[in-house]
Amino acid sequence: LGDVVFVELPEVDSEVVAGDEISVVESVKTASDIQSPISGEVISVNEELAEAPELINNSPYDKGWIFKIRINNSSELEDLLSVSEYTEFNAE
Repeated sequence: LGDVVFVELPEVDSEVVAGDEISVVESVKTASDIQSPISGEVISVNEELAEAPELINNSPYDKGWIFKIRINNSSELEDLLSVSEYTEFNAE
């Protein structure tokens, strides 16, 4: 995406389904929909992104998180990629 300039956060307490669009991230070049990786309830959003969307670029594994979901069905976790699988997927 490049440098992130805006993040549309989902609503806390909203129910989401795996694969549904839940958020939007905009960069200087494009906008991308963020899909929910699992089904459940949004329990928290990163309000810091409203003032500092660049946290997604600068600290993606620490301060750049977008939302947290309480999982409805833990078996959906089996369908997610591991770090190595995701890295390999992006290299293709």
